[in-house]
Amino acid sequence: MFGSIGMPELVIILVIALVIFGPRKLPELGRSLGKSLGEFKRASNELRNTLEEEVRVEEHKEQKAKMQAEQSSALAASAQPITPGSTGNPVTPESAEPTISHTNTGTSA
Repeated sequence: MFGSIGMPELVIILVIALVIFGPRKLPELGRSLGKSLGEFKRASNELRNTLEEEVRVEEHKEQKAKMQAEQSSALAASAQPITPGSTGNPVTPESAEPTISHTNTGTSA
C-alpha cells in the first residue's frame, strides 16, 4: 500500500518525531520502542515453537496409531487357525502343480 520507506522518508519521520517529542524524550521513546519490538519478536518465536511442537506431537500420535493398527492386523492374520495337511495358503490355479500322466506308447525291443 505505502511501498517501502526509503532514507529520505525515514529522515522526515525522525525530524517530525524530534519536533513533537523533543530531544530529551526521543531516546527514551526509542528504547521503549526497541524493547517492545524485541518482546514482540520473542513472543512470536515462542508461539511458532509451541505450534511446531504440537504438530510434532500430533504426527507422533498418528505414527504410533498406524503402527499399532499394523501390528494388530499382523497378529490377527497370524492367529488364524491352520487345518492339518494345509499350509495355510489357498491353492489357486496358478500355484497348483500340473499333473503329468505317462503312458507307454512305444514298442519294446
